[in-house]
Amino acid sequence: MILPYLNPSLPTQQRIDDLVERMTLDEKIGQLNQIFATPESEERDKEMIRQGQVGSRILAFSAHAGNDETEADAYTPLWEFQRIAVEESRLGIPLIFGRDVIHGHLTVYPIPLAQAASWDIELVEAAAKATASEAVSDFVHWTFAPMLDIARDPRWGRVIEGSGEDPYLCSQMAKAQIRGFQGEDTSAPGSMVACAKHFVGYGAVEGGRDYNTIEVTENTLRNTYLPPFKAAVDAGVGTIMCAFNDWNGIPCSANGYLLNTILRNEWGFDGYVISDWDSIKGMVEHGSVEDAAVAGQHAIQAGVDMEMPGHCFATHLRQQVAEGTVSEATVDQAVRRILRIKFMAGLFEEPFVKVRKQQPKGLKSEHRQLARKLAAESMVLLKNNEDALPLANDDNCTICLIGPLIHARRELLGNWTLDGRPEDTVTIAEGLAQLRPDLKIAPADAAVDAQIRLARKSDQVILVVGEDHFRNGENANIADITLPAGQAQLIDAIHAIGKPIILVVCSGRPLVLTDIEPKVDAILWAWHPGSEGGNAIADILSGNVNPSGKLPITFPRATGQIPIYYNYKNTCRPVDDYYGEDSRYQDQVGKPMYRFGFGLSYTHFEYSNFTLDRSQMLTDECITASIQIKNTGKASGFEVVQCYLRDVVASTIRPVRELKGFQRIHLKSGESKTVQFSFSESDLAFYGADNQQRTEPGEFQLWIGPDSSATIGGKFYFKQSKDSNIATERQACLNPDPSFC
Repeated sequence: MILPYLNPSLPTQQRIDDLVERMTLDEKIGQLNQIFATPESEERDKEMIRQGQVGSRILAFSAHAGNDETEADAYTPLWEFQRIAVEESRLGIPLIFGRDVIHGHLTVYPIPLAQAASWDIELVEAAAKATASEAVSDFVHWTFAPMLDIARDPRWGRVIEGSGEDPYLCSQMAKAQIRGFQGEDTSAPGSMVACAKHFVGYGAVEGGRDYNTIEVTENTLRNTYLPPFKAAVDAGVGTIMCAFNDWNGIPCSANGYLLNTILRNEWGFDGYVISDWDSIKGMVEHGSVEDAAVAGQHAIQAGVDMEMPGHCFATHLRQQVAEGTVSEATVDQAVRRILRIKFMAGLFEEPFVKVRKQQPKGLKSEHRQLARKLAAESMVLLKNNEDALPLANDDNCTICLIGPLIHARRELLGNWTLDGRPEDTVTIAEGLAQLRPDLKIAPADAAVDAQIRLARKSDQVILVVGEDHFRNGENANIADITLPAGQAQLIDAIHAIGKPIILVVCSGRPLVLTDIEPKVDAILWAWHPGSEGGNAIADILSGNVNPSGKLPITFPRATGQIPIYYNYKNTCRPVDDYYGEDSRYQDQVGKPMYRFGFGLSYTHFEYSNFTLDRSQMLTDECITASIQIKNTGKASGFEVVQCYLRDVVASTIRPVRELKGFQRIHLKSGESKTVQFSFSESDLAFYGADNQQRTEPGEFQLWIGPDSSATIGGKFYFKQSKDSNIATERQACLNPDPSFC
C-alpha cells in the first residue's frame, strides 16, 4: 500500500496534511534546518539526516561563498546524503539542495547588472533556463537568485547581483529570471526553485557598506523597493530570502509586518521564507534580542520558515514549544510551506537526478552561443568620438592591445561564480586575435613600460582596464568608485604620447570616468561579461555586432554625487533642467556622467511623429502613445525605446519621471517602425500616505525616447468618471481621512 503522502495522484495539500500528521516535533523542526557540510562534519551530518533533523543543505562552506577563493568541493557526497534521507530516515522526506547559482553555472553569463543592461527579457529568461539545466545536473534543486534589491549606491559591492536602480526594469528582469529558472513546471527536468532576495531594502544600506542599517520610509519602501518582490510573487517564485538589515528598527529576519502582513496577507505568497546566512542569530548583534533562543522565537513567529546555517531553530524550538512560547501550530505552518515547495519541485517523485560523474571537457555549444550573444547585448557604448569604433579594416593602420585585463580569465567571470572554470573562459586577447590576426598584443607578463612602447609603435590603442572579480560582491565595498590603482596613470601615459585610445572597461559597478573620458576616443563598458566575454568584446569592437546595451544604473561624475538616480522626487526649488541642477554641489555640476537608459550605437535613430490617442483617460480606459523610430544611419541595429511617465500633482510627492515601458526593436538602415505603449489606470497608480495603492485624478506627462532624458512627449488627464471634476476628486484624495480615497 502506498502511503498517502507518497501517492502522486493525490492533491498536494492532502499529501502535505497526511505527512505533517505523521511527523514528530523533532522531525518538523528538522525540516526548518538547513546545514552546510564539510568533510570533517560528514558523518555527523549523515546521522542527523537519518534522524530527520535536516531539511536542506546549502552547497557552500562559508557565508562568503561569492568571495571565497579556497572553497572546496561543495557537492560531496550529495547522492549519499539524499539516499540516506529517502531510504534511512523514518519518513523518507527528501532534502532540497540550494546553491548560489547567480549568473550561470558551468557556463557563466554576464553579471546580473550587465544582463539588465541588455533590456532583452527573452534572452535573460533563456540564460536562466540554460543555467538551471546545468545546475540540476549537479544536484542543485534550488538557486538563491534572483537578487531584487534596488541599488542606487555603486559603492555597495552587491550592486553587481541586481538589476540596477529602477523598480520597473528590475521587476521585468525578476519575472524573466524566475520563468527561466522554474519554467512552467518546476518539477520538470531542467527546472529548479528560485529564491527572490533580499527582502527588503538591502540595497539602501548606508554609505554602501554591506550589512549596514537602512533608513527608508514606508512610502519609499512600497513605491521603490517592494515592487520587484511583488513581481516575483506574481511570477510564482517558490521562496523568498529575508535581508540582514533592519527596517523601522526591526531586523528583517523577525519583521512580521514585512513577512506576514505584506508578503503573505497582502500579496498571497504561499512559498517559504529562508533567513540569510545566520541572520537570525544576527539579531543578537543588532541588539534587538538578548540571545539566540529569543531570536529564533521572534523569527519563526514573524514568518521565517527555514534557517540558513545557524542553530536557533534546531537548538531551541523544541523547548519553546514545550514551554508554550512558540505554538506547534506555528511550526506546522512553516513545515507545510517547506513541504509544498518540495512537492512542487517534484522531489518526492524524483529525489535523485542524473548527476554528472565527471565535469565535461567543454561547455555546451548552444550555451556558449547564448552567453556570447547576451554578453554582447549587455555591453554599453558610452563614447564614440568621430566613429572611432568599429575598428577600421585598414591594413595600413596598426592596432595594439594592452592593459591589465587583456589575458584575464577568472576576472571576466565576475563575482559569485562558484562553478565556472577559468579554463573555459575566452580572453579578450584570444577573442580579438581571431578577428584581427594582425593585432599587436602585449604579452601577459609585459611591464607597463613595455606596453607603452608597444602603444608608441601603433596607430591605435585598445586599452582594457577594470576591476578584479573580488573587488565587488558581498562585503566588497569601496569608498571611492574610481579605477583601481595605477590604471588611470596608464591611460594618462598613452594619452600623453598622442595615440587614439579605445577604452574597454570590465567592471561590476559604475565607476567615475570624469577625468578619463576626455582622454579617450571611445569607451565600451563590458562589465564582467562571462565565459564568452572575449569573443563578445571582439564582436562589438570589430562591428560584427552593433552595440545596443543601455545603462540600468546612473553613472556619477564623482563619488560625492552618490546617491544619484534618474527618478528622484522634485524639491521646493524646482528647475527646468533635468537632474535638479539647482540642487548641485559647489564644485560639481548636478548632472550625472551617464544617465539611466543611456547607450550609443554604430547607427543613429530618429524619433518623430509622437501621438496620444486621447487627451483624457477615464477609469477602465487605456491610453496609447505612439512614436515613429527611423534608422537614419548606415548600419542595422537594435534600439531600446523607453517610455516614462510623471504624475504632475499628487497627494504625496511623485518622482519627476518613472520608467513605465520599453521595447527592444531592430531596424535596418533606412527602416522605420511605429512603436506603441498602452497604459491603464493601474499603471498610473502609486502608494499614498495611507499605504494604500491609488490612482489620483489630474495631469500626467509622458515621454518616449532613447534614455531617461527623453524630451518628445505630451500630456493627458486622468478622471474617474466622464462628468467628474478633477479638482474635486483630488481634494478628496488630499483629505486627511484615508477613507476618502
